[in-house]
Amino acid sequence: MYVQGGTADVWKENIMKELETGELEYKTIEEFLISLKKEFSRGEEESVKAVELRKLEQRGKMMEKFVQELREQQEEVGMKKDLQ
Repeated sequence: MYVQGGTADVWKENIMKELETGELEYKTIEEFLISLKKEFSRGEEESVKAVELRKLEQRGKMMEKFVQELREQQEEVGMKKDLQ
């Protein structure tokens, strides 16, 4: 299995051990892919939203509009802090 770097590398090592010892077994490739997506998709979505939040700029908008967009981005990322 070729997976390299960071969280993916740790996940690969753990999954390989579980497969080799029989602790884990996938009956179909679809079952494996569902597990893989569950493991990494949430983190990817949060990363994308965090980048969008960092890139958010005022660009001549009324302050109220800018703050509203910022709050929407925070909610999507799961941040609970209010802007006040």
